Amino acid sequence: MNHTPDPRHGDEDPAAHAPETIAEGIDEEIVESNRRLYVGWQWLLFGALAIIYATFHLVSLNVYPMETWSFRIVHIAGALILGFALYTGTRFAGEGSVKQSPVWLGWISYALLIPAGYALFQVWRMNQMIAGGAMRIDPALEAWHYGYPLIFATSAAILLSWTYRQVRERLSPPDLVLMLCAMGVAGYLILIFGTPLRASTGTSFAPIGISYAALAGSLLILELTRRVAGMALVVISALFLAYVWAGPYLPGFLGYPGLSFNRFFSQLYTDTGILGPTTAVSSTYIILFIIFAAFLQASKVGDYFVNFAFAAAGRARGGPAKVSIFASGLMGMINGTSAGNVVSTGSLTIPLMKKVGYPGRSAGAIEAAASTGGQIMPPIMGAGAFIMAEITGIPYTEIAVAALIPAILYFLSVYCMVDFEAARKGMRGMRKDEIPLFSKLVKQVYLFAPIIILIAALFMGYSVIRAGTLATAAAAVVSWISPNKMGIREILKALQLAGTMSIQIIAVCACAGIIVGVISLTGVGARFSSLLLGLAGVSQLLALIFAMLISILLGMGMPTTAAYAVAASVVAPGLINIGIQPLVAHFFVFYFAVVSAITPPVALASYAAAGISGDNAMGTSVASFKIGLAAFIVPFMFFYSPAMLMEGTWPQILRVGITATLGIVLLAGVVQAWFFGPVKLWQRLVMFVGAMFMIYGGIYTDVAGLAIGAALFVMQRKLHGSGAPQAAESG
Repeated sequence: MNHTPDPRHGDEDPAAHAPETIAEGIDEEIVESNRRLYVGWQWLLFGALAIIYATFHLVSLNVYPMETWSFRIVHIAGALILGFALYTGTRFAGEGSVKQSPVWLGWISYALLIPAGYALFQVWRMNQMIAGGAMRIDPALEAWHYGYPLIFATSAAILLSWTYRQVRERLSPPDLVLMLCAMGVAGYLILIFGTPLRASTGTSFAPIGISYAALAGSLLILELTRRVAGMALVVISALFLAYVWAGPYLPGFLGYPGLSFNRFFSQLYTDTGILGPTTAVSSTYIILFIIFAAFLQASKVGDYFVNFAFAAAGRARGGPAKVSIFASGLMGMINGTSAGNVVSTGSLTIPLMKKVGYPGRSAGAIEAAASTGGQIMPPIMGAGAFIMAEITGIPYTEIAVAALIPAILYFLSVYCMVDFEAARKGMRGMRKDEIPLFSKLVKQVYLFAPIIILIAALFMGYSVIRAGTLATAAAAVVSWISPNKMGIREILKALQLAGTMSIQIIAVCACAGIIVGVISLTGVGARFSSLLLGLAGVSQLLALIFAMLISILLGMGMPTTAAYAVAASVVAPGLINIGIQPLVAHFFVFYFAVVSAITPPVALASYAAAGISGDNAMGTSVASFKIGLAAFIVPFMFFYSPAMLMEGTWPQILRVGITATLGIVLLAGVVQAWFFGPVKLWQRLVMFVGAMFMIYGGIYTDVAGLAIGAALFVMQRKLHGSGAPQAAESG
């Protein structure tokens, strides 16, 4: 008997053929082009080191706490050792026409183990002296037997690592030297900071060895940052370090009295600089949430998030683009890096967006804007919220609550941009047989439990560390009732993944600590604040625009965490000095540090998306800037309406939230030249005025904006009805 579709209910065949899942591999580990791929005993050794490193943090944070400075020194040293073991300083031999380096270059590299090992031996000798009752180490011993050999070995090994080419499966000799140097730096600093000599940093009584260790440690941090995050942050750090010596000769507000080598470097590797707020956060909150993210990845929750988003939004017009917004927002909130999130989720969403009619440029731009938005999405907000809490002293839960309305506005803006473009170009959604069944995925909704437990624990008053640990444990427990159960092997794999994933962010935070140290020790931040104060005397808006430009400039080419840490040291104090509340000032800086990832000409997230979409990188960055336009306006809304950050009465917060939402929708209509249908040029101008009125947040401007919005709504409904999808050109 032939099957005849029932016209009342439609043919059910498409649903029957719907795929179980559409997203696979989102949770797979991303292997960078300069990452080594070990085999055999080396794979076991460095995998075990990564597991030990992640486990060390879990134990130290929850069971056996270490002395603070020692803990942070070990935290950085572990990342340096793992980083030099896993990431090469140049191209691999055997790739293309690249040949392996000659044997004699290897012997020169191995010879550097002698001064590096000698410096490490001297640390042991000094330890014996101090244990024997010595109050101070002979400066000649520290200089000639520890400092000079360590600096020589570090500098020479870094230079050799730029030229020494080894196959991808083996560790190169220069990197072995650098690992030994990292141990020499950490061993000496832990030894000296464990004595009363710790109090002498920054004075003429500070042991000279501290300065040599700090110099070698800074070189190691800069080299690892170059390998894992590119040159942008390294160049900015080098400029700040150059300022320490060039500053006394500079004119105007940039000039300062100057610092000696010993006074500067003896303080750089303390909580004034490298061991300061950025490392404090990376060694506690960030590493913990990287472990949490690794457990989610190991239990394939990322795949589930993306499949859930496809099932929920895939059939809407321009479906894959809307999926990208939800999935990238969820993933970006957890993994804390815009470009990394683009690579993981964009590899699936960008091709699907192109499939339903989005040009490559639009597809890449949407993914970049959505991934960047993940950094401002509470409760995790990448890692920025934790650094903000550390710097300002404002409780983390207050920061997460304050971020809610701005994050909603940002994602609403991106959603409207996507929806209006899909309507204007007459795009379809995905067919029912192309996406997973929502009814099946709802049965696994318990996979959201770890994130719900995290949020609940935070708002019940648990510390961030305790809440993160509970959420990590929940991720393992929840996996036991899912198709991807985590046994001992999977838990070890998650810990190994966490140890590896943490290297980039720890290197970046330590490198940002160098910049923060320079700002603090030279006083350039205070002089910048006085400059902002002078501008504010002319116009507060002018001061805010200047602060915006500096924040974006400092953040260009840098990961979000480092971008915010640096901008918070340079710009935020100036904003606070001109009378802006600390929470508003830091959110202002944070937003612009985040959106530097989609701001031309150096837009890391957009460039990563362009690599997947195959379109022009600069064109993609301009398009993502347009789609993320709300993020450039929302910070000014904080200033004019602090109620946006939950600062005010509930009626104020509700009014500002509603009118700002309507203003953002109008703004999206202006950019895409579409509302319920095509919008003519004069209508776009009127819409822009209405949007700005409502975004401004004053009572009278809100009323005027609502009147303009209502008039446009009525006019568009009469002209175009409900705004059904159709191909049309703007007027």
